[in-house]
Amino acid sequence: MSLIFLTGFMGCGKTSWGRKLAAAVNYHFIDLDHKLEADAEMTVAQYFAAHGEEKFRRLESEILKTTVYPEKTVISTGGGLPCFYDNMEWMNNHGETLYIQLSAKALANRLENAKTPRPVLQGKKGDDLITFIDHKLAERESFYLQAKHIVNGIDMSLEVLKQTLGLL
Repeated sequence: MSLIFLTGFMGCGKTSWGRKLAAAVNYHFIDLDHKLEADAEMTVAQYFAAHGEEKFRRLESEILKTTVYPEKTVISTGGGLPCFYDNMEWMNNHGETLYIQLSAKALANRLENAKTPRPVLQGKKGDDLITFIDHKLAERESFYLQAKHIVNGIDMSLEVLKQTLGLL
């Protein structure tokens, strides 16, 4: 197995688990949001504000498909990336895909206490945040569920990840 794409809603742990998994199995690690920020020379939030969602999603898809990935790489994707164009199909055709699944309530708890604020969530707390996430998950889950592997983010461990991906 050469490429592993981690998908799921913001706050599910794609980047932190991606780093841990890559280190544990001696793979490279790429965070596509960070790659996009380096290429665009601005943060995702700044790009979104300056150019809008449509241009952002096009750039995100282009970066996904044109990046030259080293052999054996774990890739953390943006939360919306699987839901646009043929990105989920492309990832399924080019590697293993794993959806880190969490409930809206669990995601809200993580995002409310996150060190890095998420511009799209600004001003949303408690029930408002849960409702927002619940609606977004309803839009996105059909894409996330196309992943080859699905893990429950609550019971996550390196062993679960490695076993699910056949990396033991």
